[in-house]
Amino acid sequence: MFIVLLGDARRLQSIGEIRGQEATPKALPAPTALGGAPIAPGAIISREEVPAGWYTIARLRRGEALRIIDSSGLSSISMIGWRDEDTSERINCADTVKVQWSAALSKGRAILSDMGRVLFSLIEDTSGAHDILVGGSTPASTLAAYGATTRNTQENFVAGAAKIGLGVRDIPPCVTFFSPVSLDPNGRFIWSQSRKRPGDFVDLRAEMNAILVLSNCAHPLDPARPSAARPVMLVRHRVAPAADDDPCWTGSPEVVRAFEFTERLYA
Repeated sequence: MFIVLLGDARRLQSIGEIRGQEATPKALPAPTALGGAPIAPGAIISREEVPAGWYTIARLRRGEALRIIDSSGLSSISMIGWRDEDTSERINCADTVKVQWSAALSKGRAILSDMGRVLFSLIEDTSGAHDILVGGSTPASTLAAYGATTRNTQENFVAGAAKIGLGVRDIPPCVTFFSPVSLDPNGRFIWSQSRKRPGDFVDLRAEMNAILVLSNCAHPLDPARPSAARPVMLVRHRVAPAADDDPCWTGSPEVVRAFEFTERLYA
């Protein structure tokens, strides 16, 4: 009989984490300059402004990109997504963290599905201040923050999912962009307002055909009272195919395998 004691299991887990972190590059691409990476007018497919408190549904074809722009520097936008051809495959925040050995999303990272494939690559990013751990606002969080239940991400996701034939059980944990969440020395989540800037944007390249729900509601940790959220701009556009040395594709051995698995789906 083979028995692993609890202490041995923890030691083996720690060794595995160290080896994984050693295999992951220590440096990611430099952040995109604020105002940089202009989109050629001919590459733009559509534009949409999402008012504060509201949501939208977006579809992206493989190889297209979505630019999310926080024009005011006061908004956060939460996102969930599914593979368009089979919505049983959805965004998975836990696997996104595990495969890349980091909860920090920034340029050069990828967002994975629960099938071990890559839904999106972050090909441009001026911010690097995104949250993949806390989640979006709820009726309870808005009541606690503002003294009344206001429009919130949880209800926006339920409404958006219903419009594409999905229900509550189909809604996964979300990524929230332009949400500068970090940890204090005691391990508590804190909000770093100084990391938010007007004009910050992120470009998500679709590695699979995808359908998204995006909610423009204040993050639960945003201290502004009342909510300071403003409209957010979405620009769907065409981008060049990934090069062989694309940092999103080559970030770690685990990410390489995830991209290879994704490519087989479309072979």
